[in-house]
Amino acid sequence: MPRLPRLELPGVPLHITQRGINKGAIFLDEEDRYHFRHLLRRAFRDQAVALHAFVLMDNHFHLLVTPAAVGTLSNAMGRVGQAYVQAFNLRHHRCGALWQGRFKSCLVQSERYLLTVMRYIELNPVRAAMVDAPEDYRWSSVHTHLGRARDPLVTPHPLYLALGSDPTARADAYRRWLDAGIAPDDLHHLRAYARQERALGDERFQRMVETTLGRPASCRPRGRPAKRASQRGLN
Repeated sequence: MPRLPRLELPGVPLHITQRGINKGAIFLDEEDRYHFRHLLRRAFRDQAVALHAFVLMDNHFHLLVTPAAVGTLSNAMGRVGQAYVQAFNLRHHRCGALWQGRFKSCLVQSERYLLTVMRYIELNPVRAAMVDAPEDYRWSSVHTHLGRARDPLVTPHPLYLALGSDPTARADAYRRWLDAGIAPDDLHHLRAYARQERALGDERFQRMVETTLGRPASCRPRGRPAKRASQRGLN
């Protein structure tokens, strides 16, 4: 059965993630991560994809991006994935697949969820108990958002820029946002929508996506749907 096209709309951000096959590592050292960043920057520049947030973990990565046009993200990620696997296999004397299927993508309603997704991405190393504070992890966009570095890979989203009138005010506001953490319900919500590759947003946003693309946009409950009484032989 052919795979359905991704839910994509011009100018609408997407949260994307990809994991190593069988939960295996996709980055073994700093050189791997440097090379992946280089490939991302070149492909995103060529395909006009803006990267707003990222984190490179050991066996997966998260990105928050805005493509300028439908299809450009898949083109960019296809280039990155193929080139990275070839280099990784050659460098580490291995062969075969590296990724656990194609990357997953989830539309994100900017006004309601974009900053929450940014926080979710940049707190990933803290949730994994790798560091005590997000800025202690090197391979993340958090350093840009906290005003600690200027990363050419990162294009700050307008909602982040609206947090303050100058870089210091924005960094201070974002620090408070990070320190507030993520509520368990929001954590579950973000993971469910990323896993099912739907449209993370309110009902109005989801209806717009469904009307525009003719595809379901909201999450479905896990498991098989419950049978109605008539189907169970109950009257």
